[in-house]
Amino acid sequence: MRKWIDIPPVWLLGALCLAWAQAQYLSLGLGFGTTWGRFLGGLLVGGGLVLILLAASEMRRQRTTILPRQQAARLVQSGIFSRTRNPIYLGDTLILAGMILYWGAVLSLPLVPIFLWVIEKRFVLPEEDHLRRKFRADYARYSLKVRRWV
Repeated sequence: MRKWIDIPPVWLLGALCLAWAQAQYLSLGLGFGTTWGRFLGGLLVGGGLVLILLAASEMRRQRTTILPRQQAARLVQSGIFSRTRNPIYLGDTLILAGMILYWGAVLSLPLVPIFLWVIEKRFVLPEEDHLRRKFRADYARYSLKVRRWV
């Protein structure tokens, strides 16, 4: 059961719930400006969703798993993965930042780097270690060519 709870979407949902609660109950009159905050927030959320869909589509096309902690069948280097090694996690981070802007949750801005740190420690580094061991030279070349985030 723990492996199904300890997945990135659950961490994202938890951070989103904290940001929403902060915006609803502890806003202290702070905000980003309704129009601009909602516009920029919407752009970030949309961009995050596009990244996730592009990555999921490419992983499906390559017939490898999208689930963390499962054995990758292939090292995906094409599509969005030629620009960033972690487009899904980057998309999650953009969604969080976008919703914080959309809700005007100013005090929740520190959740963005905290979320990114948690995702990197719990998922990115172990996944990279697995890929490094399984794909050796291919992964070494890929990691030199494509940055972890952007």
